[in-house]
Amino acid sequence: MASRFKLVFAVSLLLLLLDFCRGSIVGVCYGRNADDLPTPDKVAQLVQLHKIKYLRIYDSNIQVLKAFANTGVELMVGVPNSDLLAFSQFQSNADSWLKNSILPYYPATKITYITVGLEVTESPDNASALVVPAMQNILTALKKVGLHKRIKVSSTHSLGVLSRSFPPSAGAFNSSHAYFLKPMLEFLAENQSPFMIDLYPYYAYRDSPNNVSLDYALFESSSEVIDPNTGLLYTNMFDAQIDALYFALMALNFRTIRIMVTETGWPSKGSSKEKAATPDNAQTYNTNLIRHVINDSGTPAKPGEELDVYIFSLFNENRKPGMESERNWGLFYPDQTSVYNLDFTGKGAVDMTNSGNGTKSNGTTWCIASSKASESDLQNALDWACGSGNVDCSAIQPSQPCFEPDNLVSHASFAFNSYYQQNGASDVACSFGGNGVKVDKDPSYDNCIYLTTRGINKTAASNTTAMANTSSSTRAEVCAWIATFCLMTLISFVLNLGNVAVASF
Repeated sequence: MASRFKLVFAVSLLLLLLDFCRGSIVGVCYGRNADDLPTPDKVAQLVQLHKIKYLRIYDSNIQVLKAFANTGVELMVGVPNSDLLAFSQFQSNADSWLKNSILPYYPATKITYITVGLEVTESPDNASALVVPAMQNILTALKKVGLHKRIKVSSTHSLGVLSRSFPPSAGAFNSSHAYFLKPMLEFLAENQSPFMIDLYPYYAYRDSPNNVSLDYALFESSSEVIDPNTGLLYTNMFDAQIDALYFALMALNFRTIRIMVTETGWPSKGSSKEKAATPDNAQTYNTNLIRHVINDSGTPAKPGEELDVYIFSLFNENRKPGMESERNWGLFYPDQTSVYNLDFTGKGAVDMTNSGNGTKSNGTTWCIASSKASESDLQNALDWACGSGNVDCSAIQPSQPCFEPDNLVSHASFAFNSYYQQNGASDVACSFGGNGVKVDKDPSYDNCIYLTTRGINKTAASNTTAMANTSSSTRAEVCAWIATFCLMTLISFVLNLGNVAVASF
């Protein structure tokens, strides 16, 4: 009996430590309000190519759930506002949904969260009162199949749930939402689910540029904003908004609920009234955000606190209503080329993609394909570069590091640049009949490395080699050591139980 107790204790300790050592994560929101997006299986390939491990979807679309089977990508699945009435009224509706829309694909498709309702306080049909009953019924359905501890249930909110957010220490929930927020917070605390919030410093800057500096919104501020009540110093709006939520939760004595940011980001294009919506600002915000999160920086009120964040969004969505920026939040265009590139590890330098919106690099120039060139001109130029031009185009072949995204502009850009660098990086070498464009920002991405004149003696085969990152944080090393120790202890207990059983026999 004692040995069995030790075994259970060791397993529980191991799982607890592994969860503790996970650290903050960065995911991406996969919205589909568009009529020109790639098929879900293509999206799954793109997500894996860019090493995105966490994805939020807004419904339980069968094709999407199937596409992400056996990919290792963890999904946050949404229940739309339109389903709240049915789910809140009858337990059988929640049971049927789980049976038909989730269980057939789980666990091959990893599902870790179910979000019930989307920013209901902003919804014109005022479905707030339906949210908690729907959450309860979905949790009950999960309990019936033993998944309530593996799949957490929550709901997403806009910052409009707060009546005050500045200074952060004065953060308070809007009293008009108390009738549904209080039971929701009790549900989250009881079931150890996170409070999910959609945060957009971009809107705060766009709507009040005289009160909010662009640098403060982009994590670039060199000055500090002081909370007069606590003396805490804030260098970015994101932290200030998060802490306003923490203080609002503490004011209601909900101190154990953690916060998860289920949407944040920055648009890359906007109308004439949205001058801050640019690729450079979008890249700056999301790059700084990723580094801030991955480093487990926490916030001034919660230093070192883990915070999971999802960037909005995977694609530009051409059917979204509103100002032009609403259709330009994507990391990728529908053709799967990057609007700008992000390093999701938070460790590397910011680089760019074929859009030409990355960082400058010490006077070095590259040659890429013009986005204005016709497909026939690009194909002819690509054929010439890989033929008579003597360019090694093996890296853009299937399964090679520069094959994805599989489109003509991307493949031609790689070939054009190789020819350009091999021929002295002269203006003439980037002509290609007017289809080549010189840029001063590195088009390399992931393991696809674009040549430079300084690296021309290195073979193109270097593109096929992933750069191993041998550095690791002290926390990661300690956690790995602890996990190994617990695992060895667990194995020892199992062996001892086996010996006891043999001896008894």
